[in-house]
Amino acid sequence: MSIPENLADILARIDAARKAAIAPAPQTKLVAVSKTVSEAGIREAIAAGQRLFGENRVQEAQGKFPQLKAEFPDLTLHLIGPLQTNKVKDAAALFDAIQTLDRTRLADALAAERDKSGRCPQLFIQVNTGEEPQKAGVLPAETEALIAYARKLELPLIGLMCIPPVEDDVAPHFAFLAKLAKENGLSELSMGMSGDFEMAIRFGATHVRVGSAIFGERPKI
Repeated sequence: MSIPENLADILARIDAARKAAIAPAPQTKLVAVSKTVSEAGIREAIAAGQRLFGENRVQEAQGKFPQLKAEFPDLTLHLIGPLQTNKVKDAAALFDAIQTLDRTRLADALAAERDKSGRCPQLFIQVNTGEEPQKAGVLPAETEALIAYARKLELPLIGLMCIPPVEDDVAPHFAFLAKLAKENGLSELSMGMSGDFEMAIRFGATHVRVGSAIFGERPKI
């Protein structure tokens, strides 16, 4: 299937999952994950109507999206991969949202860049719900403290994000993240990827991150 056909299929599945859910979010946005995807592939998705994209690396996004954003002013770009503090200036200039705030030092760097440039993307806190040592994200027990810290800095914090362990049942992770967001007054939930986004929608996902199901399997590096 082509990228436009894949995109239409995913949007139809999102719609069906929302109709089947007891209490879906007011809306569920599709973040088309375009890491390793060529500019031509991204343009195919844009031509099919997609306007929200997600990239994992600042440097890769810088090579593709400035020109695309200039051509398509309604295009929105989210950073969904880990952010190093030395990349904060570039990330703040390019991205509309950063889904991977996970430590106070990064919050400080984002606040400093906001104070300097006047720009700060919307922010999600990434929660390491599986407490995996190799994975980015704040530990569940430390999440509320980071939420409070970001709010003290008056950062534009809007939601939470998670990537459950591959081998786990995802439902408890999504349920936990939804509960944590509700308890802390955060309206946005980025959870669910190509293999599990329909389950995420059942638990109130406002953003689902789908890459390979749209653009095909990524090349093995």
